[in-house]
Amino acid sequence: MSPKHVIFKKVSRDKAVVVYMAKRDFVDHCDFVDPVDGVIVIDPVQLKGKKVYVMLSCIFRYGREDMDVMGMAFRRDLFLVTRQVYPELQDKEKLTHTKIQQKLLRKLGDNAFPFFFEFPDNLPCSVALQPGPSDVGKKCAVEFEVKAFCGENQNERIDKQSSVRLSIRKVQFSPEDSKVVPVADSTFEFLMSEKPLHVKMSLPKETFYHGEPVKVNIEITNSSSRNIKDISVSVEQVTNVVLYSNDKYIKSVAKEETSDSVPSGTSLKTEYTLYPQLAHNKDRRGLALDGRLKHEDTNLASSSIVKQEVLKEVLGILVSYKVVLRMMASGTVGSSDVSLEVPFRLMHPRPEPVKDGESDEMLFEDFKRACLKGVIYGDDDESPSEA
Repeated sequence: MSPKHVIFKKVSRDKAVVVYMAKRDFVDHCDFVDPVDGVIVIDPVQLKGKKVYVMLSCIFRYGREDMDVMGMAFRRDLFLVTRQVYPELQDKEKLTHTKIQQKLLRKLGDNAFPFFFEFPDNLPCSVALQPGPSDVGKKCAVEFEVKAFCGENQNERIDKQSSVRLSIRKVQFSPEDSKVVPVADSTFEFLMSEKPLHVKMSLPKETFYHGEPVKVNIEITNSSSRNIKDISVSVEQVTNVVLYSNDKYIKSVAKEETSDSVPSGTSLKTEYTLYPQLAHNKDRRGLALDGRLKHEDTNLASSSIVKQEVLKEVLGILVSYKVVLRMMASGTVGSSDVSLEVPFRLMHPRPEPVKDGESDEMLFEDFKRACLKGVIYGDDDESPSEA
């Protein structure tokens, strides 16, 4: 028996338009991006002769939306395209690109019309910085949105009663395993010490999945006259807000402070395990998170994969991860900080492809936008207000 297709729908307040979409996450496969497609059902009586448009946008936001008119917030449209859906400019057959659109059109009748968008290959993925407890209503995020609205033309002021806004996500999954083993290997020399300190740090693989422990292998050969103590190892998230002000946030998302030491003339070979998870960093301001769509918790932002031909400034927010080893080398003539770091990727595994069955059975669910902690969204997914 073929499984039912889950279809998400959103109805305008005056019921003039209803939007149906089969998914909310659209995958960037690096060489192409899943297209955004769906179906709109219109009520000709409610429209009163107006046209119906659909808009796909990618927006970078910084600050509070309700302060935008005072110059206290920043917004830039990274991508914006609008298409007329009704009256149709082409035959439905030419505008129908997917099997699920065909099934929806058969089920929803003559007042159903398809829409279809393709992403350019230079857009960022959905990401947001976690607000702090005092940052109610504030946001720094890259967001994607599908908006359906009615009007005499696409440039007139949008009537909220006759419009629908749906937040979607653009996501990346882990690429094929590169077989690269991240390694950092360095020698440190100290004043008044004839021989050096040798430190090696390695990870078993380049890409780890969200929720997976990160195992760190450490080898320290201390031939110096210094004593090594205060050894710690941590996972750090590095977030560059490159579009707004080139701000950089470096946050430790997992850390182990050890009691291990390596006296002069000895060595240490050991393994530490770190757990970089949002569950351990719930209220930390400025952490980058994957974009939210539902009420359940999200996760730490996935590593950004930047295509060679794309300018970093276009990407809004770039996220990377590294393991950092720190220690103190103490001696009779003073102490020195020693550190070593290894980059890695933190991502979601690529899911198994879902086969499009022949069943026409569909399960319809209301399309709801995420609620950030301390933020309330209205029924029309407008800007947040204070809780």
